Amino acid sequence: MRYIFGMDDTSDDDLDVDAFTTAVENFNRFYIRLPTLEKLSFTTLSVLDTLACGDGPMRLTDLARTEQVSQPGITQLVTRLERDGLVERRPDPNDGRAVLVHITEAGRRIGRSRHDDRTRHLAPLVAQLSAEQRQAIAGALPALTRIAELGRGRSSDTPTQPVAVEVDPER
Repeated sequence: MRYIFGMDDTSDDDLDVDAFTTAVENFNRFYIRLPTLEKLSFTTLSVLDTLACGDGPMRLTDLARTEQVSQPGITQLVTRLERDGLVERRPDPNDGRAVLVHITEAGRRIGRSRHDDRTRHLAPLVAQLSAEQRQAIAGALPALTRIAELGRGRSSDTPTQPVAVEVDPER
């Protein structure tokens, strides 16, 4: 099933969301496997990223839901991260029964290191693109950033409902 988003069937600015999804999936398969100096699991890196880039410290239950990990699984992971000095558990000031998981400066350094590693690997690949391709990526950055914000639920704006046209792939 394919969806085309735009103002109408004749618009020049339509987006084939199926093709966009495929491109993002292909990029992600490559991107998450880029070599890194820090030999940590994807889930570990994801938890550190969530804590570093999110809205601050999180309860274990919220972190488990965000990371799509079981409660026992996230508890074990946070225990390891705490032992390694990458996160800390502190009492929740709003609920004395709960704890919040905070990222430490060491945890933030891991995230920055991963970002630097990825940048170092992507730069030579980007250099192989044409000027037009690099400009297209640069032009797409605000929209991609906005999609990430919406996907993380970090936007205070209510998204507008664009027109979606279901396209029969056999046509």
